[in-house]
Amino acid sequence: MSTLTIISHTEHYKTQDGTLVGLGSTVTEINHLLAVFDHIVHVAMLHDTAAPTSAMPYTSNRIRFVALPALGGQGIKDKLAIVWRAPTVLKIINSEINKTDYFQFRAPTGIGVFVMPYLLLFSSKKGWFKYAGNWKQDNAPLAYSFQRWLLKNQKRKVTINGFWEDQPPQCLSFENPCLTSEELKKGQETRKHKSLEGQDISLCFVGRLEREKGLDLFIEALLSLTTAEASKLKAIHIVGHGNDLEHYLNKTKRSELHFIFHGFLSRTEVHAIYKQSHAIVLPSASEGFPKVISEAMNYGCLPIVSNLSSIAQYISEDVNGFLLYPITLENLVTQIRKLLNLSTESYLNMIHSREDQFLKFTYTHYNDRLKYELLSNY
Repeated sequence: MSTLTIISHTEHYKTQDGTLVGLGSTVTEINHLLAVFDHIVHVAMLHDTAAPTSAMPYTSNRIRFVALPALGGQGIKDKLAIVWRAPTVLKIINSEINKTDYFQFRAPTGIGVFVMPYLLLFSSKKGWFKYAGNWKQDNAPLAYSFQRWLLKNQKRKVTINGFWEDQPPQCLSFENPCLTSEELKKGQETRKHKSLEGQDISLCFVGRLEREKGLDLFIEALLSLTTAEASKLKAIHIVGHGNDLEHYLNKTKRSELHFIFHGFLSRTEVHAIYKQSHAIVLPSASEGFPKVISEAMNYGCLPIVSNLSSIAQYISEDVNGFLLYPITLENLVTQIRKLLNLSTESYLNMIHSREDQFLKFTYTHYNDRLKYELLSNY
């Protein structure tokens, strides 16, 4: 019987009927880890706010949640709160670590600046770190740079995005899992029946509604299209939420384009958006390898994405997507125009290109690699 304790900043909430739910992408990944571990304890943050519809419950009583105080934020007060509550966080983590067989710490995160040194210096438990951010990020926030430096200069295994010539031997290149075997089959069927009709193209954006994720740039690029180009677009689906929602609604309401702001959606609903869209546009300024790229491509959405981190290791210009670098309005308009001018034959060739790589993003593939490439070394 093996137990894994996961430590993360993943947001959790209580619904009105008392059900515990958490960030959908992380909860889904943990549900599938039960194929590797008998029991899983997730030590993460519990928020006292309404749960978004994208949050999901755990599927088994073999997963136990342990709450950390909700910490984080951009303000000075938020950052001081992390320091002030550090002893409480470490006490909770220490209690759970002592009862487990393995741990996984998910970085980078605000609490990582003190939890990671604690794990490295004071815990002899078997475990590994998952670094989900951009492993090669220039000018990263100081806290992220510190955590990356720690991971490079210690001996426990670290799973990272991408393959890099200078990566230390303990750093293993792992794809971020996001697809079930059933979703892989549904994707194959969807791609078989997809088409690109000149007057019926739909785009989607999935993520936080903020400038850093590139939503301002995306909207500006669409508003820069000529009338003839804009007439080829059926709908622009915006999935997600953020404090600047009103700003984006006001920015798009006078446009002839059909913007649809969906807010938070469940996993199934987001996949339905992918099925009816022809491209996902993510001109973000900082990413690791977002799960939504793989999910969308599985359903025949061509990625128009920033050339950051390991993204270009999976997406090639004009082969299975379009890359943005530098990330400018002019470049994004150019890439959107490429899509609008694709022939149906070219579009089909692109969405069927490199289909074999989708298997790498399945939970089954990820779990197998954990068992045979990481855990087997302990």
